[in-house]
Amino acid sequence: MRLGIVSDLHCNIDGLDRALGTMGPIDALLCLGDSIFEYRFSNAVVGRLRELDALTILGNHEEVFLGAAGARARSGPDIDRSLLDWLADRPHRRELRIGGKRILMVHSTPWEPRGSYVQPTSAELERFGEADADIVLYGHTHRQVVRRIGRVLVINPGSAGDGRDPRNGRQLSCAVLDTVTDEVVVHDFPTLPLVRQCRPV
Repeated sequence: MRLGIVSDLHCNIDGLDRALGTMGPIDALLCLGDSIFEYRFSNAVVGRLRELDALTILGNHEEVFLGAAGARARSGPDIDRSLLDWLADRPHRRELRIGGKRILMVHSTPWEPRGSYVQPTSAELERFGEADADIVLYGHTHRQVVRRIGRVLVINPGSAGDGRDPRNGRQLSCAVLDTVTDEVVVHDFPTLPLVRQCRPV
């Protein structure tokens, strides 16, 4: 199977749609969290993820928005309640079995407490090799990683919504994983002037 992988969309519907166009035909879309941005919600982004039946998890931005601190933001009149409910029902992590491979989806780290920014050069990245999975997908850092650590293939697609990786000129990016061959292709695409499809509350 060809799996399209995106993360850290941060309300950028244009980035998500360009990622989808860049990836070409895929069998499933996986989103690694932070589809929204701070105290803002995007009907466009969440609607597209639901429309595509994307395997989606929550990131730290969703945790804040859906928690006690986000109560006022969630009451915004422009928020589609069905989309809010759909997002709130997503888990913090997913353990999948696709094409005979055990795939773990997390936003930041496979271990608790979650939330660390494990950069490509961080010694903590080695801990991903301890995961009970063949493949670990993570986001959070907005920086790309494709590395085999022991028996575990670790993939971070970078960000399709808010480019911050200096190694690719702070372009947006996404990834495609072939679960049969373990081939990973990371696609970079230019960052356009960002107009977030969400409203502050």
